[in-house]
Amino acid sequence: MTGMMNAPRTSMSGMLKAPRSRGVVNGLLLVLLGLWGGFIPFVGPYFSFGFGSTATWDYTSDRLVLSILPAIAVVLGGLILLVSAARPVAMFGAWLAIAGGVWFVVGTTIAPLWGGGPGPALGGQTRRIAEHLSFYQGLGAIIVLLAATALGRFLVVGVREARRAEMERAAATAGAAGAADRAGRGTAVPEADRSGRGSTAAPQWDRQTPPDRVGREEDARGGHRTWHASMPRRH
Repeated sequence: MTGMMNAPRTSMSGMLKAPRSRGVVNGLLLVLLGLWGGFIPFVGPYFSFGFGSTATWDYTSDRLVLSILPAIAVVLGGLILLVSAARPVAMFGAWLAIAGGVWFVVGTTIAPLWGGGPGPALGGQTRRIAEHLSFYQGLGAIIVLLAATALGRFLVVGVREARRAEMERAAATAGAAGAADRAGRGTAVPEADRSGRGSTAAPQWDRQTPPDRVGREEDARGGHRTWHASMPRRH
């Protein structure tokens, strides 16, 4: 009975699992994009590509809030998608990467509200467009797209996962039924023993002595037992 009650739990646990390869590609791309978003403000000035100062590895609080923190969220989300086979954990990683990508998109728009910002873009018009896209808006949009795609893949239960969960549930139910059947046979008397069928001993009628072949009589006076064979009568 306990095994039968645990069968739905086995099926549910099977549904919560997903192939680990499902989030590998998106997770790897998210890790690479997160590393790009976290390091490009510090190495971009080597090529006169960036915002504000042209000094390399220049740490500021604005770069921490607008680049480093969302990059950490994206990298962690990508790593979770890479290694996790549990559906809820992988979904959490996808949402974490989505949050980091959204902040890459809207961070530079909200930063002037607290008097911050990355500073003016370096170079001409074309370079400025490339800087905005590769540092913040375009980078964040690609991250959100990849993370949302991974989230959708983990939200949908595939046909193989459903079949595997159904097979696990059926196996658990069959195992529980077999255990209950064996336990019942161990406490009850088998039908073959009650009826005499299925036993190697001779049946009761076979163990009885035929009355018309050999008779056993007891002398009422002396208590002696005599044996005789019944002979056919002559006419």
